[in-house]
Amino acid sequence: MEAEDDTDEALMLRYAGGDAAGFDLLYGRHRGPVFRYLLRQLSGNRGQAEELFQDVWMSVIGARGGYKVEARFTTWLYTIAHNRVIDHYRRHRALQVAPLDPGDDDDPAPELPAPATTQPERIAQAREQARRLLELVEALPVAQREAFLLHEEGGLSVDEIAAVTGADREAIKSRLRYALGKLRQGMGDLL
Repeated sequence: MEAEDDTDEALMLRYAGGDAAGFDLLYGRHRGPVFRYLLRQLSGNRGQAEELFQDVWMSVIGARGGYKVEARFTTWLYTIAHNRVIDHYRRHRALQVAPLDPGDDDDPAPELPAPATTQPERIAQAREQARRLLELVEALPVAQREAFLLHEEGGLSVDEIAAVTGADREAIKSRLRYALGKLRQGMGDLL
């Protein structure tokens, strides 16, 4: 159980009060999921994801003086990230994107833990499953992909996703249900 002064909200309030260590802890907790959310929202375009990633954290830094606990910190953080993605697509309507490369080792986000076994067959199977899942996530309709990523990468609840995206709760539940159904169907033979 997290101590009350170690919650994201308490850390952000500490940072707003001048404690830089609060920001360091928040950044350490959320940098990987936020980067992956942005990377997947931008269909694997690493350069654009890194640019938006920096912009999100600069926004957090800039907003520290006016930060008030009105929702979970993650809801506030992913609202900023969501808005940066929307702004990005408005500016770059005819965006050319690179496909996701699950073999790319330059991800600034923390690496996933190694598989339990190091047998080459297991490693190859896991890579194929990861590659296929990334393809399926990328192929989801934008609204379903966003809801799925906010839920899986951001750890946001249905109500929090609705608050971030401005959609109603039932629409978010439907988007998640359809996204999961498509992912399960697409992964069927690999599971």
